[in-house]
Amino acid sequence: MKKKYSVTGVVFTLFVIVVFTYNCTSNKKTDTDTKSALDGAFMNHRDSVPSKKQYPDSLFLLSHDYPATVTPVVDPPWHRALNGQPISASNVFAYMDSLKNYIAPRVLPFFTNNSSWTAAKYGWFHEPWLGSQREAILGTYLGNGNPANMFKTLKEDEAGYVLVLYDSTAAYTVGQIWGKTGQKVNLLNDATQFKEGSVIVKLAFSNINDPDWSAMDGAQTFHVYDTIPTKADPRVGYHMRKVSFFQMDVIVKDSTTSPKTGWVYSTFVYDKHGLASSPWGKMVPLGAMWGNDPDVNSPLTPPYPKLSETVINMKAPEYSKETLGWGGRLSGPNDGAVAQEAFDLYTGRKYTNLALSSCMSCHSPAQDTFKSFLLPGPFPNDTLFVYTPGSPKWKLWFRDNYGNVPFDSGQVAMDYDMVMAFKSVSAFEAAKSSDQNKLLRKNFEAVRKFRRHHTNSRFWH
Repeated sequence: MKKKYSVTGVVFTLFVIVVFTYNCTSNKKTDTDTKSALDGAFMNHRDSVPSKKQYPDSLFLLSHDYPATVTPVVDPPWHRALNGQPISASNVFAYMDSLKNYIAPRVLPFFTNNSSWTAAKYGWFHEPWLGSQREAILGTYLGNGNPANMFKTLKEDEAGYVLVLYDSTAAYTVGQIWGKTGQKVNLLNDATQFKEGSVIVKLAFSNINDPDWSAMDGAQTFHVYDTIPTKADPRVGYHMRKVSFFQMDVIVKDSTTSPKTGWVYSTFVYDKHGLASSPWGKMVPLGAMWGNDPDVNSPLTPPYPKLSETVINMKAPEYSKETLGWGGRLSGPNDGAVAQEAFDLYTGRKYTNLALSSCMSCHSPAQDTFKSFLLPGPFPNDTLFVYTPGSPKWKLWFRDNYGNVPFDSGQVAMDYDMVMAFKSVSAFEAAKSSDQNKLLRKNFEAVRKFRRHHTNSRFWH
C-alpha cells in the first residue's frame, strides 16, 4: 500500500508533455502480468525501486482492465450546473465545481487516505506503455518543467510530475485503441473517439516545495522515487524526493456544451490563501476553455481582446496566471505555454516570455502519426523557432476542430488525447525492432535532443 505523507509548510522553453522513452530492463512487477513479445505494454513502473526500509508499503499498480462496454452518461451534473444556458463567464465556475464534486468521491481518497487508494479500486484507469517512465511510488512520470524565474517566486529549475486517470467511460476508448494486450494500435471505425461523458483527470506535482517556492506553502506533499536534484535535496541518483500537489486538470467530453470541439477543459490550482482548510479545498479554479477562439488574433502583450471560449478566474493565485497561453487562453503552471526564448522562423525576431499555446492548442495535433509539433512552429533543433504570432500558419494551432478532424490531412485524429498520441504511441513505436514509422521516430528524436540540450540532462534519467 502506498504511504500518505503529511501536509507541509513553458516547457523548459518548450511545451513538451513527454520525455522520450528509453529502453529499460525488466521491471520487478507486483502483479501477475505476463511478459509479452513487445515488453512493456502493462509494465507498472521502472525497475529502480525504493528499499523496504525507505518505503515499506506496496508500489504503484497500473490499472489496465479496460471496460469492453460503455454505459451512456445521462443527465450529468455539469449539464445541470449550466441551468439550460450556454457555458459562459456567468456559469463556468459552477460547471467546474460540479466536475470537482463529481470526481471527489473517487479522487479525494488519494489525498485523505492514500495508503489504501489504488486506481483500480476507485474505478480509474491508466494509459499503457509508460512503465519505463513511471516512478515506482505514485506512478507519476515527468510532465513539463519550468526554468528558474518563469514565476516571480521561483528561483530554480522546477520539474513537474503527472498522473493521468481515465474514468470508466473514457477507459472504454483506451481499451478500443489498445485491446487486452496492448500489442497493436487500433485506429479503425472511430476507435480513438471518446464517448460522451468521458472524464479524464491529470494530477500534477512540483518538485520545488515550500520554502524554496513560497507559493507551495501548505500544499499537500508526497514522495516519488526519482533522480532530479534540487537546492533543497542535491543528492544524485534515485532517492525519495518530496513533491507538492499544485495543479489538477479535469476534462470532459461534452459536445452539448462544446459542439465545436467536443471538449471542455478545466484547470484547478493550489491557492495557499484559499479559504478552505484542506489542501483539496484550496484547489481553486484557474479557468476553463472549450475552444481556441480562432477569430481572436491576440497581441503578444496585454491588454488582450476578450475571449469567448476561455474564462480565467482573475482571483486565482498570481503564480498560476503567469503562464497563461496566447492572449490569455487557458494554460496552467504545469503546462508550459510560455517559452522564455523563441525565434521567429521568418523574421529572426527574438521573443522572450512568449505565450504561444493553450491547453487545447497543444492537444490539437493529437493524431496517429506525430506529423505536426505541439507548438505553432516546426519541430525544434537546437533552437525553438515559431511561426510569426498571429499569422495563418500560427493560427493552425488555434482552430476549433472537432475531435475526429485530424490536424493534418490523411491522419487519424485522436480526439485531443495528446497523452495517448504523444506518449503511449511513441513508447509503443520505440519498443518495436522494425524500421517502421521513420518519420514518427525522427520527430520524437528531435524533441528528445532539444530537451536534453536545453536542460543539461537534469530532467533525464
